[in-house]
Amino acid sequence: MSHPSSDLPRPALTSRRTVLALLGASLAAAPLLRPSHASATTAAGCVGLDDPAKKEIAMQLVSSAENSSLDWKAQYKYIEDIGDGRGYTAGIIGFCSGTGDMLELVQLYTDRKPGNVLAKYLPALRQVNGSDSHDGLDPNFPKDWRKAAQDSAFQQAQNDERDRVYFNPAVKQGKTDGLGTLGQFTYYDAIVMHGDGDDPTSFRNIRKRALNKAEPPAQGGDEVTYLNAFLDARVWAMKQEEAHSDTTRVDTEQRVFLRKGNLCLNTPLDWKVYGDSYHIG
Repeated sequence: MSHPSSDLPRPALTSRRTVLALLGASLAAAPLLRPSHASATTAAGCVGLDDPAKKEIAMQLVSSAENSSLDWKAQYKYIEDIGDGRGYTAGIIGFCSGTGDMLELVQLYTDRKPGNVLAKYLPALRQVNGSDSHDGLDPNFPKDWRKAAQDSAFQQAQNDERDRVYFNPAVKQGKTDGLGTLGQFTYYDAIVMHGDGDDPTSFRNIRKRALNKAEPPAQGGDEVTYLNAFLDARVWAMKQEEAHSDTTRVDTEQRVFLRKGNLCLNTPLDWKVYGDSYHIG
């Protein structure tokens, strides 16, 4: 099959907790946190986010924001329309029927396992791509998605598409910029939510805004200073869409790790998202 490159425009994914965020008052932008005891150099010596143990942490961190749970593997079966204009959102990374990545996922699954329970929806997924329509999907698509999620082949397809479109490009760019494990994660979380298209709030343009303020370690800059600039740019991008007005996945998660100087994303980790507390020992 022909895969879209990761730089295709893709609307941002909206957190499952959007409705709570919208019901509450929008959080004020967090003050710029300057770690008093963080390393002033690069995080040389950190293992990459693609280290199996670190990747597991990354999956849990994203799941805390996207699904209010650390059990990311329970999300293979997740599916709902969260009312963000992107149709159905589903799976471990929020594949959307309206943004093309769900279509690509089901196509990959069908290439590997013809006649699977979701294969019959490919024409409808092509038709609704770019819209929030459920035409040709209702009423049984959610039920069939949950059934497919019991299949290890479908779980593997979700893993592979997550890596191809989001995880691998983020880690590669982070390493190129000389960032440690935390920095690579900030890239990954951004590309999950914003995609890597040409729109102003895409990952690549968030990074460009940061580069206008600070240099990454690979260019001789200070890692903490650069990551603060990147998170500032990320918060700006999130606030461009009402559904992202709650920026706690930055303010009370990523900035907490940065303030502590935890550039290698070492455990234990304690953070909050949408007011809920999480811990990885």
